[in-house]
Formats: sequence, structure tokens, C-alpha cells
Amino acid sequence: MPLDNWLSATWEANWRSYQYFNLYRLVVAGTFLLLVLFPSALTMRIILPSTSGNLLLLGGYMSAVVAGLLLSVYWREAFNLQLSLQVAVDIVVVNLLMLSAGGIDSGLAVLLFVSLAAASLVGRGRLVLFYAALATLALLGTQIYGTLFRHFDASLVVQAGLISAGFFATAILTRLLGQRVMINENLARQHGIALDNQIRISQRVVERMQDGVLIVDADGRIVRYNPVAQTMLGLPEAAAQLPAALAAALAAWIDGGPESLQFTGFAERRLLARFERTASSDQEVLIFLEDLGRIQERAQQMKLAALGRLTASIAHEIRNPLSAISHAGELLREERRSEVCERLLCILRDNILRLDRIVQDVLLLGRQNNARPEPLALDEFCSAFIEDFVSTEELSPEIFNWQSESGVILCFDRTHLHQILWNLASNALRYSSGGVGAIRLEALAAPDSGRVELHVIDDGPGVPDEVREQLFEPFFTLHHTGSGLGLYIARELCAASGGSLSLGANAPGGHFIITGRNEACQPLEASAERAQN
Repeated sequence: MPLDNWLSATWEANWRSYQYFNLYRLVVAGTFLLLVLFPSALTMRIILPSTSGNLLLLGGYMSAVVAGLLLSVYWREAFNLQLSLQVAVDIVVVNLLMLSAGGIDSGLAVLLFVSLAAASLVGRGRLVLFYAALATLALLGTQIYGTLFRHFDASLVVQAGLISAGFFATAILTRLLGQRVMINENLARQHGIALDNQIRISQRVVERMQDGVLIVDADGRIVRYNPVAQTMLGLPEAAAQLPAALAAALAAWIDGGPESLQFTGFAERRLLARFERTASSDQEVLIFLEDLGRIQERAQQMKLAALGRLTASIAHEIRNPLSAISHAGELLREERRSEVCERLLCILRDNILRLDRIVQDVLLLGRQNNARPEPLALDEFCSAFIEDFVSTEELSPEIFNWQSESGVILCFDRTHLHQILWNLASNALRYSSGGVGAIRLEALAAPDSGRVELHVIDDGPGVPDEVREQLFEPFFTLHHTGSGLGLYIARELCAASGGSLSLGANAPGGHFIITGRNEACQPLEASAERAQN
């Protein structure tokens, strides 16, 4: 597209500049009026006769300027028409004043240069040449009329011609300068719009990030942060100070410390902070916050998603061969063979049972959301569970120490609670002394909160601190014959019934806490929906 067409397509009326132009003209009109009213004190080299015609002319000129100024403020329409009328007024008034003051010798022609330059800066297209032509015709006409009828110096007609050429040069050069200004202004506007759009997009991306982002200045004060960071750190609105732990980590990083740090955020969240410098002139620092719990949960979900894809095939591809191997082993056991064969058959049977238990645990993962909570009286339920457990494991009932408040009700799926307690009791039995009261079951109710806690405690060595964070991860086990799925499945079954399973402080051995509700149980659909969430 040609430059003139492009400028015409992108041109916008510059009312602000036009208003300044009118203010300048108002000052000029006022100055001329003073020159006429006080000729002896202020005329200096400009001689304007103090006639009624000049007073009327300047009064009308000031009225036209004031009217143009008011129109430019309160009626922003027909910009070219308003500008053209005001320039024409300037040309007519200045030429009439020159005619009264003696022609070009008065020096008033310089005022037309200013008017033409201002009009060329804010005007549009070829109108600026029209203004220069109009001023030229008026000036030459005034000078010729003065020469013929006012006895002006005839040689000044040549000077008028030179000044007229200056009108065109001023209009053209100012127009070119105005075009350059318009191009730069338009580019700046486009860049500003693009920058604003980019800022909006970046802001939306940062707001939707699952990680927290903070911008901190060189003095450690918060400049900006996204909603996720506010939630992670529990920051109030318009917070300016970093939490103490994060501020200390930032100071250590600035002094050459590590680029990342784990710390505890709001609501006991385990967070990872990473620091990065920016290229800003204010030496701002970016702080990225990651929720370690969410990262671990995502890793577990990926692991379980892969496990879920294998679950269906395990039932057929592993269980059926296991059944065949187990049956063959039983047939071999019926034959009387040497003691070595008996020992090998025992090893074969034990490993078959272990593989079968792993398969059962894996298949149980697919059925964890089928919870049917019901009100369970823990006195009856736990007494029956202890009797069943000691009978199956061929233990003395005295190994359990059962303590409970009377009438404690737990809203839980009966089968799931039995599976969870069996898993926890088996672990407790494995690590306990096996003596009287080695495994302690305690039921505690909190009527105000509507929660019930069922504690499973053993008298063993307890859970080491270095593995407490990994204890509920799938496939993590401290026992060589374990599958590593028991505690994970127990926690998932608790969640399916709207409860939780947590690890308490060693008391003195392992200490697991089952937490559930004691209010009216929800129907199956609500429970399943809650478990999925």
C-alpha cells in the first residue's frame, strides 16, 4: 500500500494538538488586541493603527478563536472542516493586519508560517498544500493590492513571492515530519497493543499454572504473585513480605546457596521453592513453588494407571498358570518322596501363595470404589475381628488389648474395614514381641467433630523416620515377602468410605490411625462419588 494511502487509512484526528494550536492562536489574538489598545507602550516595531476597523477585526478574530477552541473541546466532529476554517481565518486576519500595518515590512507574515506548520502537523493529506496555496494567494493579493492602491514598495512583491515559496516548503517539510511522527506513533500504538495482549496472555497463563509464581524485588519484597502461590503460602491480599522460611532461603540463595529448597507452607503443605534471576533492570527474582504432595500423587497415579492396565490380564495370564502350578504341586506332595523333595515342594507352595496374594492385592485396587458404608458398632465388630484373626493365625487372644468407649459407632464399609484391620494387624504381629498386649486397638470418638479414630499400635521398634514419607507408596515394603501394596490399598479403602489412614508417632512401636465418620451413613451413590473425588 502506498504511504499516503496507508496514512489515510490509519489517520486519526489529533484533537489534543488542535486544541493547543487554538490556545496559541488565542494568545496571538490577545497580543494583537493589546498592540492596538496600547500602541505607544507595546507596539515596538509592529505598527498597528488603533482604528475601529482593527479593533473590530481583532475582536472578531478572538471570537473565532474562542469558538474554535470550544468546538474542539465539546464537539469533536468534522475535524478537517474545523481546521480548514480556522486556518482560513488566520490567513484572512493576518493579511488584513499586514494591509493595515504596511505590508510585508510589518513582519506579520511570519505568523502564517506558524499556522501553516501547525496545520500541516495535525492536518490530513493534500489539505496542507491547499493551506499553503491559500496563504500564497492571499499574501500576493495583499501585496499587489497594497502596491496599487496603498503605495507599498513594488520591490516587495518579489519578497512576497519568496515568502510564498517558503509557505510551500514549510507545509511540505512539516507534512513529511508529521508523516514520520504518525508512522512512529502508529507503530508505538501497535506495539503497545501487542504488548498489552502479551501481558494479558502471560497473566492468564501464570494464573492458570498449577505451580505458584512470585516476583520479588532486590530488597526481598513481593511485587506480584499468582493465586496458586497465594494459596500455597497463605498470603493475605496485597502481601508485601515473604514468609520467614522462604525469605531465609532467598537470602541464602543470593549468597550462593542452593537454587531450590523444601519447606512447609500453609496448611502443612510440603513445598519446593526454586529461584531464578531475571534480566529486568530492577534485578527482580522469580520464585517458583511446587507442591511436592501433588507431584508425588501424580507419580502414584501414573504408576497405578499403568498397573490398572495390567489388572485385567493378570487375572487370566497369571492366576490360571498359578492354579495349574499349585495343583501340580499338590499332586506331587501326595507321592512319598525324599525329604529334599518335600522341602522344595514347601518352597514352591510358599511362593505360589505369595504370588497369589500379590494378584489378589492388585485385583483389589480395581474394586476399591465399591464402598457401601454402614453404621458399625466397634465393640462388636472389633471383638469379632480379634476372634477371627487369632483363630486364623493360631494366636492367643491375649495378644490383643482392646480399649474403647461404649457405644462408639463408625460409618464404614464392613468388608473394607475388615481388610484394613487385617492388614494393619498382620504388620503389627510381624514387628511386635508377640506377647500379651503386643497389639493394642483403641477406639476414640469426638462428638463435636463427628469423627471416630481407631488406633492400631504394636510394641515393636516402630517405623524409622527415614521411611515414614514412603510408607504408603505402592510397592514400597520393608519385608522381603511383602507385596508393597497392603498399606496403600488400606489407605485407598479408607478414602472410599470417606475416611483416612495416617501414620502416628511411634507409641512405642508402629502407630496407625483409621479416621472415619460417626454420623448417618450416606447412600451408595454419594459414597462412591466421594471416593472418586
